[in-house]
Amino acid sequence: MADESTDLTGTVAVVFGTRPEIIKQAPVLHALGADGAGVFTGQHYDQELTEAVFRSCGLDPLAPAVDGVGGGTRAQQVATMVDRLADRFTRQRPRAVVVQGDTNTANAGAQAGHYLGIPVVHVEAGLRSHDRAMPEETNRLLISALADVHCAATPENARNLLDGAVPAGSVFVTGNPVVEAVTALCPSQEETAALLAGLGVAPGGVVATVHRPENTDDPQRLRTLVGGLGALGAPVALPLHPRTRKALGAWRVPVPDSVRVLPPVDYRTFLALTRSASLLVSDSGGLQEEVTVLKKPLVVVRTSTERPESVAAGFSVLSEPEDLVEHARRMTSPQALARLADTPSPYGDGLASQRIAVLARDGASALQPL
Repeated sequence: MADESTDLTGTVAVVFGTRPEIIKQAPVLHALGADGAGVFTGQHYDQELTEAVFRSCGLDPLAPAVDGVGGGTRAQQVATMVDRLADRFTRQRPRAVVVQGDTNTANAGAQAGHYLGIPVVHVEAGLRSHDRAMPEETNRLLISALADVHCAATPENARNLLDGAVPAGSVFVTGNPVVEAVTALCPSQEETAALLAGLGVAPGGVVATVHRPENTDDPQRLRTLVGGLGALGAPVALPLHPRTRKALGAWRVPVPDSVRVLPPVDYRTFLALTRSASLLVSDSGGLQEEVTVLKKPLVVVRTSTERPESVAAGFSVLSEPEDLVEHARRMTSPQALARLADTPSPYGDGLASQRIAVLARDGASALQPL
């Protein structure tokens, strides 16, 4: 049974469906206070993991507001969520709808709000990989066409929107709430030590994550990537995404002895792993932002990125799997690490959620646009 325990009438409806969205939207909800109401679609729903994320973000856990979304195809997910969200917004009309990023949930939330004439606020607007093969890129383009207020994390994101004919009066450079989220949720040194000890992981090694289809669905690419992890000359902790676990088995990819496979971990534990690592290797989008707050080097094993700011600032480098070892060597040189320690995050000053809350609550006239 879909959860409608919170009446959305007159509130700012903050929509999220995946754990990363909860993490980035939590600061916005806190900034909105009584004016905000969370709507969780359950796009990614593991009760234990999801409730842990809610609690770590200082939010009461929400049951899914949409039935039967998890596990469906993209078309099924988006169609179901648009229908259910539009129905609820009709009966409990919010003053605005806030969506974040480029998920199917964000796409559906933007459509539902737009079709009903409810102002749509897009957090993390203007990301572009210019790779239409990425499902996220399609979602970004659709949301940009529907949103009324575009909260760009960086000036480059704002330029992407203007280049796409988005009206300048609707574009605001707010920063990214990920800065607040990482700062608030990163465990202390003592808690980090305890979390690592519980996993049997020593500090100072490499932490890796792999989950994108471009890496998991290509057996040779996956084999080269995992082999590269084993050639780094350091112990590697690899929290394993279910898709990657399945692919390793299906393609019979051997895991080197130096790579320690871990089960999926909660966000605070992952931040503990990240802050204690000497190097990150990943195909994650969000991690490209998080390392800029934690001042850590990252090798991004992807062919393109929608977060070039992290690369330009020196925190990340794009790499093919066969070039992993060489890029890791360069990113962990003493000179590179010293430079990162003194480089501010390109994703803002830690006040993004306050600006976004003002725009969502009071409309585009509340702040100065571009």
